[in-house]
Amino acid sequence: MDTAIDRDVVVRAGSIGLPGQLTIPAQAAGLVVFAHGSGSSRLSPRNRHVADLLNEGGLATLLFDLLTPSEESDRAIVFDIEMLATRLAQAALWVRAVPEADGLTIGYFGSSTGGGAALWASTLHGGHASAVVSRGGRPDLAAPRLCEVTAPSLLIVGGRDDVVIDLNRQAQAQLKCTNELAIVPGAGHLFEEPGTLDLAAGLAADWFVEYLGRA
Repeated sequence: MDTAIDRDVVVRAGSIGLPGQLTIPAQAAGLVVFAHGSGSSRLSPRNRHVADLLNEGGLATLLFDLLTPSEESDRAIVFDIEMLATRLAQAALWVRAVPEADGLTIGYFGSSTGGGAALWASTLHGGHASAVVSRGGRPDLAAPRLCEVTAPSLLIVGGRDDVVIDLNRQAQAQLKCTNELAIVPGAGHLFEEPGTLDLAAGLAADWFVEYLGRA
């Protein structure tokens, strides 16, 4: 496409409408659908920062709320990874039908619980992604589906996030797809330390450009 767009949208996930923001740079190389973690939303400053850097690198992005306001207070729903994955896959189907996104390959970027949802979603009918990136994610929550993931998957973890590093290593051992575990030195779980989020975003951008462009 030749014309860049940046607009608020209502993402249809089954019978539910969820607020989102769709940004498509001119000549986009692919489109990344974001899955935020528990207690977060499309307004997550970290995910929005990553999205901005991906946009600068020529990738389109869709940030949206995975949950409705009433669902956010129900912990059973917040940690229902299968439901979140289904909703993420439905959002991917929705965005494929947006005329400006026609023909763009899809990737998933998940944070925290969203990392597990992204990996699971990539295995669902209609939710097939060409690449997945998890930042500070919980891929272990997608354990029932990890061996079915076929999309090249990058797991990014902070070097100071010891427990999550171990969980990612255990999950990585179950992946049969092309995959890497990248540890960002000095970063905690939220990548709040100076420069660490930019490093993670750069790793994600390189992964998406390589595999979405190849697809």
